[in-house]
Amino acid sequence: MWHHIRCRITSSNESKDSYKVAKYLKDNGYKIIPINPTASEILGEQVYSSINDIHEKVDIVNVFRPGEECLEITKQFLRLKPKVIWLQIGIKNEEAKKLAEINRIEFVQDKCIKIEHHKLLG
Repeated sequence: MWHHIRCRITSSNESKDSYKVAKYLKDNGYKIIPINPTASEILGEQVYSSINDIHEKVDIVNVFRPGEECLEITKQFLRLKPKVIWLQIGIKNEEAKKLAEINRIEFVQDKCIKIEHHKLLG
């Protein structure tokens, strides 16, 4: 089981899917590491303004950004060597997938980590 997860949270707004997924994961024992350039705390966790500010172990990169941004996000996360890069429902990027796979990082796209987790462990 992965215990460190980085959620790409774009808002501290409780009605947004990114917030709901992060809360679900935190409530299920995962440590979340939010990234948001405009917030300082989300769900009681310190928020990092950029990927480059993270210097701790990351197992899963959970992305809530447009598909065209995912290649750059994947490139930035390579230095942290995550086990999985996960793009949420509706988000795809084949170039990012190829880059992740070349670097032996599992890549999931167009699936909700909350839904999949609930199916497996619900």
